[in-house]
Amino acid sequence: MWSACAGAVAALAMVLPGSQAAAQQKTEISLSRQPGIFYMPSHIMEKHKLIEKHAASLGVPSVTTKWINLSGGGAQTDALLAGSVDILNTGTGNLLLLWDRTRGGVKGIVATSAQPMTLISRDPNIKSIKDFGPNDKIAVPTVKVSTQAIVLQIAASEIFGADQWSKLDASTVQLGHPDAYVAMTNAQHEVRNHFAIPPFTFLELKNVPGAHVVLSSPDVMGGPLSQAQFFTTTKFADANPKIVQAVRDATKEAQDLIRSDTRAAVEIYKEVTGDKTSVEDLLAWLKEPGMMEWNLQPQGTMKFAAHLFKVGTLKTMPKAWTDYYLPVVHDLKGN
Repeated sequence: MWSACAGAVAALAMVLPGSQAAAQQKTEISLSRQPGIFYMPSHIMEKHKLIEKHAASLGVPSVTTKWINLSGGGAQTDALLAGSVDILNTGTGNLLLLWDRTRGGVKGIVATSAQPMTLISRDPNIKSIKDFGPNDKIAVPTVKVSTQAIVLQIAASEIFGADQWSKLDASTVQLGHPDAYVAMTNAQHEVRNHFAIPPFTFLELKNVPGAHVVLSSPDVMGGPLSQAQFFTTTKFADANPKIVQAVRDATKEAQDLIRSDTRAAVEIYKEVTGDKTSVEDLLAWLKEPGMMEWNLQPQGTMKFAAHLFKVGTLKTMPKAWTDYYLPVVHDLKGN
């Protein structure tokens, strides 16, 4: 992905802090996200027009939002670099890589969720990552740079040795979560393993014969890991500070609704996404361990960054999570 968008990164760097380009305040805001329950706060924000509401309360009336659904973080970062979206809602890996490549020209606004990611296999011979052979394929949203791919690297370094962190990279294949789920349900498909997020985690365990858990992100990271957060260019943030604040305020209102009226939140998720899963199943899944990690503060991201720096993917090691997050959330106790 990074070789394909190197030119776009260079072009973006030309209009980041230190350039003479004039930043302009916007009232038409485009945001992108991926499929899945991870992004439920964004569905509530869209349904109830929460960004518009909070922007108006901050003195910026007539704001409109356009929500764009993309299959993976790679497609989202390409869209940001190309200037076709203003704000992304996607994973920690993409945030850190863009922050690094643009020398701080892309930063987080606020975290949205830190639910578990789960490596699932329908191959009875695969019980742990030690069992993956050269012909076994593992679906991830974006090879090498998605949060799932990097968690797999961290797991490999812990199991096989620090110098073997990339051992399973060759086994990963790029598939968006909906496509990976379809592959997992097809007994003839070569992809028999998927590093999944909810609801696909639960759909596969329920509907795919022989599906079982190989590992989960909390096992690898030692706790929750923010998998979804809003981030943008510092150029956009500098020109639109009240929009950035509105995104924080809207995210908090959406997260509060999920906690206080989970059924209403699930019904909104189903309406906006068209997910055919029953309300009762979704409510049951949200009662599983780690499934109510809806927090504004980033979680587990510095351990993530330390791995990326150690293996050379990041050229700069952040001193603290606040290096790659905007000041709008520096009052929070993140990690």
